[in-house]
Amino acid sequence: MDIQKIIAAKLAEVERRENVCILHAVESGSRAWGFASPDSDYDVRFIYVRPREWYLRLDKTRDVIEWQLDETLDINGWYLQKALRLLYTANPTLFEWNSSPIVYKTTAEWAAISAEIDSWFSAKSGLYHYLSTAKSNFRGYLQGDSVKLKRYFYVLRPLLACRWILYKKSPPPMLFSELVEAVLEPEMKPVVDGLLRMKMNTPEIGEGRRIDRLNDYIEENLVSLKAMIEEMPEAPKTGWGRLNALFLGAVN
Repeated sequence: MDIQKIIAAKLAEVERRENVCILHAVESGSRAWGFASPDSDYDVRFIYVRPREWYLRLDKTRDVIEWQLDETLDINGWYLQKALRLLYTANPTLFEWNSSPIVYKTTAEWAAISAEIDSWFSAKSGLYHYLSTAKSNFRGYLQGDSVKLKRYFYVLRPLLACRWILYKKSPPPMLFSELVEAVLEPEMKPVVDGLLRMKMNTPEIGEGRRIDRLNDYIEENLVSLKAMIEEMPEAPKTGWGRLNALFLGAVN
């Protein structure tokens, strides 16, 4: 059985055992970003709803389902109410799941939600999220003389996502190659391309000497991006009405 069929069977098992309906399920990790190693796992994320009577319960229940985590599959999902509350705050995760190039399951109900997701995008919120991700990974993993080389991608991708937001004023794409093509300076592309080939052709890229040229590039962008973000105005808040309607439409 191929991996697509295995994942489809796992999602059907989630629906049956948890008594839920999965509206949308996608790949969210390095495979969706376009730089998976040969042994990368599958990061499956989904949005689900429950039967209407479930919402009338007095006892509190979890709004996530954590289904499987092993060397091959990482499967978990968010309850739609949680997802839409995060969308209200312009949390970038939902924009990424909505634009993933690898879709394992989707529905007409999700299509109605998907059509409106980008209208909730906030450039400033997205910039702060991606800049924080790039900064924490850079400070945490790329400071020594010897570093885990794959960690460069977990810094470069959010950094380039910031540049995309500044230039394009829209949610950044999932694919790393699309970000590189659109916003990475031409003189940096050979450095990144060489590292990317190594990542995609090696089961575990392992450690190597710090790449000073990349570190300098990252440092410069962390400083300049922070200054630009701080000067941006806050986006006006939108009411809950449309999100409530989308939620009720999916539940019904």
